Amino acid sequence: MNGEIFNANPTVYASKRSTRKSKFEAGQSLWIDEQYEPELSSESEVEPIDEDEIFDLIRSIADPEHPNSLEELRVVSAEQIKMGDNHIMVEFTPTVPHCGMSTLIGLSIRVRLMRSLPQRFKVDIRVKPGSHQSELAVNKQLNDKERVAAALENPALVETLEKCLEPVGGHDGR
Repeated sequence: MNGEIFNANPTVYASKRSTRKSKFEAGQSLWIDEQYEPELSSESEVEPIDEDEIFDLIRSIADPEHPNSLEELRVVSAEQIKMGDNHIMVEFTPTVPHCGMSTLIGLSIRVRLMRSLPQRFKVDIRVKPGSHQSELAVNKQLNDKERVAAALENPALVETLEKCLEPVGGHDGR
């Protein structure tokens, strides 16, 4: 980072509670029932993942410029996540149209999902249409395997990325 702040005074919103219910909240026992017999899962069985689970993974990513999460700045939301068969599309909204941190934010989202999801998923990360002046260039950079791999070989960038991936605001996306 070169020290220039692209949005010196962002709007900060309160975080929403997770929409997922724990076993306790759903009225289920937290203990294993005596009659419980674990199902033997075959290799072909896959656990379904929904948009809320993806949002829970990325909501706590720290903004590179501010001490807030991407959720608190409304950079990401559950509504901006679309899922298909083994395909996830995450759209994010930079806080300002000239945000120079957009590629770092998108890379943070990609790395969190790469580390958290099974390899069967194809992940596309995109800037919300019309929200950034270099939208096409940012999208191309974030979805090019070679560019992503090259970025992850840069020690200074990886260090900054790791700081972004530390949970913010009490939500641990991992």
